[in-house]
Amino acid sequence: MTSQHSSDLHEICHRLQDMGYRQSKKIRIYGQEFVVISNPFPEGNGVAVRAISKTETLERTVRIPLPVLQTISRKRAA
Repeated sequence: MTSQHSSDLHEICHRLQDMGYRQSKKIRIYGQEFVVISNPFPEGNGVAVRAISKTETLERTVRIPLPVLQTISRKRAA
């Protein structure tokens, strides 16, 4: 991973927090409701959060969908 790519991912993580993907917030993603228990962080080639589903009690890593990341990237480029 280049330092530019890492910097881009950290900027995307920050913008995701502004959109409500941050600790203690509720989100609906992949057809489920989650309580987010971490701020966004780089994961592989994408971004994820740690969350707990309303229907489960186990914490899990939930990747942010690519279309959301693409929207943020387009807004950043404009």
